[in-house]
Amino acid sequence: MFGSRLTGWRHIANAMWGPPDDPQIYGALEVEAAPVLAFIEAARARGEHVTATHLVGRAVAHALEEVPDLNVRIRGTRSFPRASIDVFFITAVSGGHDLSGVKVEAVDRRSVYEVARELAARARRMKTGDDREFSRSKQVMDRLPRVLLRAALRATAFVTSTLQLEVRPLALHPSPFGSAMVTSVGMFGLPQGFAPLAWMYDVPLLVLVGEITERPVVVAHRVEARPVLPITATIDHRYVDGWHVSRLMRAFRAYLAEPERFEPAGNGAQRTTSTEQRA
Repeated sequence: MFGSRLTGWRHIANAMWGPPDDPQIYGALEVEAAPVLAFIEAARARGEHVTATHLVGRAVAHALEEVPDLNVRIRGTRSFPRASIDVFFITAVSGGHDLSGVKVEAVDRRSVYEVARELAARARRMKTGDDREFSRSKQVMDRLPRVLLRAALRATAFVTSTLQLEVRPLALHPSPFGSAMVTSVGMFGLPQGFAPLAWMYDVPLLVLVGEITERPVVVAHRVEARPVLPITATIDHRYVDGWHVSRLMRAFRAYLAEPERFEPAGNGAQRTTSTEQRA
């Protein structure tokens, strides 16, 4: 497969910059959180521990499904479609003193309940030290001095991202950070924050979920206190122009405005795809 040639702004931006150094766009939006909170309450009443971060991860996957130009890897002057839409969720480990993450595969084709269950199970194993791959790679990285660690990071990025190879003895897997990254600063009590895209991530998008708080909102020419979910995003400008961003935000907002439209009514394992919904 030779991929498709980059054109327009993406071609120009690709010539202007290499991997983030620094073609980053920062954006912030506030989403009315009432639909999100209602969905979470209904899910938890059924015993499903769904959070705003899980829903945002599914919203990101839905947006990438609707704008497939972003679900690609850029190499040279060409873009190569990814095989699936995977989301890397950053999570706290070591009693909250450290960060790691979990890549959940095919998030566009899975329910938010499945995503929540997998994240909970994987995070629990990492926190208790039962995740052998995580423990092995963390021990190796912690022991390397800075100079060797930088070289090791570049070597692993080349193997997993550029060559798309899997090295099981070293716990290395292709595209380890998936199609996009999601993390929560709300869990630390922070209302909002921004995060940089590092060169080794090889993703077009990193989304931060803030803390849901009440804010003054104008409704029918009146100011009311409404729950608001603050969200920020860092985007690699090589992947997008304004057209891509507008379509991405439209799909992202649509999911969070009515998450029940995109999720099974019960604890189903497989959701209906957008194509099936429109049929």
